[in-house]
Amino acid sequence: MQLSRFTDLGLRALMRLAVGDGAEERVTVKLIARQVNASENYVAKAVSRLAELGYVESQRGRTGGIFLTQAGRTTTIGVIVRQLECDSEVIECVGDSPCPLADACRLRGVLATAQNAFYRELDRYLLADLVDQRTVDLLYVPVFPARNLIDT
Repeated sequence: MQLSRFTDLGLRALMRLAVGDGAEERVTVKLIARQVNASENYVAKAVSRLAELGYVESQRGRTGGIFLTQAGRTTTIGVIVRQLECDSEVIECVGDSPCPLADACRLRGVLATAQNAFYRELDRYLLADLVDQRTVDLLYVPVFPARNLIDT
């Protein structure tokens, strides 16, 4: 199973936020995009969805930015991935070009079972399990709340 780029960027953004000092430290989408080597536009879309789901919050203004919520810290990676992937099936048997084997095929069921096992494994982990000292060393840039955010 391959996760979408959207989910990948969502997880990377969460990992970046997890290395910070909580709500006191806010970072910009621009900084996250640069640090995870991705388009600012794509990261913004992923962060927007994470905010809708309650995993991050953002604040506008000169001292604004994005920060991880308690839900972002305590929800399993499996739940987050399911929500970012919209819990879609591994293959699509119906739709614009329906598979002629759909009524007699067992592949769909086998793949659904495998996908459930994949998510169950991810349910064993929280965001903190994905972030170790090496991640902190690579991503952490101190941001002072009373000053402008780092955008360079």
